[in-house]
Amino acid sequence: MIVDCAMYDHGRRVEEPSSAAADAPTTGSDALLEAARAVGGFVWIGLHEPTPEEFDKVQEAFDLHPLAVEDAIHRHQRPKLERYGDSRFAVFKPARYVDSEEVVEIGEIMVFVGRDFVVTVRYGEAAALADVRRHLEADPERLAWGPGAILHAIADRIVDEYEVVMGGVENDIDQIEVDVFSGPDSSHAERIFKLKREVLEFRRAVEPMEPPLAALAEAHELIDERAAPYFRDVHDHVLRVTDRLTAADALLDSALNANVAQVGMRQNEDMRKITAWVAIIAVPTMIAGIYGMNFEHMPELDWLVGYPFALSLMLVCCFLLYRNFKRRDWL
Repeated sequence: MIVDCAMYDHGRRVEEPSSAAADAPTTGSDALLEAARAVGGFVWIGLHEPTPEEFDKVQEAFDLHPLAVEDAIHRHQRPKLERYGDSRFAVFKPARYVDSEEVVEIGEIMVFVGRDFVVTVRYGEAAALADVRRHLEADPERLAWGPGAILHAIADRIVDEYEVVMGGVENDIDQIEVDVFSGPDSSHAERIFKLKREVLEFRRAVEPMEPPLAALAEAHELIDERAAPYFRDVHDHVLRVTDRLTAADALLDSALNANVAQVGMRQNEDMRKITAWVAIIAVPTMIAGIYGMNFEHMPELDWLVGYPFALSLMLVCCFLLYRNFKRRDWL
């Protein structure tokens, strides 16, 4: 569905389509595009999870390339920047972190950029652009840079959200480290593996953004030279997030290895305790077995203190074994 459509002249919103135009996007978009070209402005139309029928009308109005439209409809694209004639097609992967579930939700934003139009297509809750539009409309000077200003604002907002997501992931990693080394005697492997999987999915969204942002940092016909330094800043932020992701992945590997080692150590300690108690119990069992064999000629059978002697021998042997194992930290 079309969530917003407007024309901008020198950075200011000068026209908003009526509800009728929204219901018939071909007519509304064509009228705005012609008006924008007449005054040297541009049109920004935003769509949220559009149907193929809705997108056909937008494709016709803005003459979008069929291959780019196919990518936008079928979703699940890697972050990229492609050129189709005089226009650009960019794919970004916004993200947000659900701390209660320790899950990174990945959305998708496709941006068609031409000399006098911008078409944004978004999927998922993590891809909202209403705040981006309001922020830009509050800064007409920057919006006057043209479609490149919108492309930068979208990329900048997405990368800023990456920083927030990384903060949430790193906080959970800190909690895992505390639990592994000072928590109860239990395995944290499931939680570590789940968070590691989320980090991997996040890396798939972040790392491929480096080449597109590096390309956008070079001024060309669609990117105002004033916007190029801002794209370089966003590119630097992506590199920083990538480095943090690499460090987070390494920390999770270390935490998983430490957790496995601790589980193995606890199992070894349990086996030592079991072995020690078996050895202690084996002594009275052996003595009782000897005196329970009912041989006819056993000197101790006729001895007055034979019974207390056997019990005392069992107690003394058990005590000596217990003290020896305790000294060696087996018990």
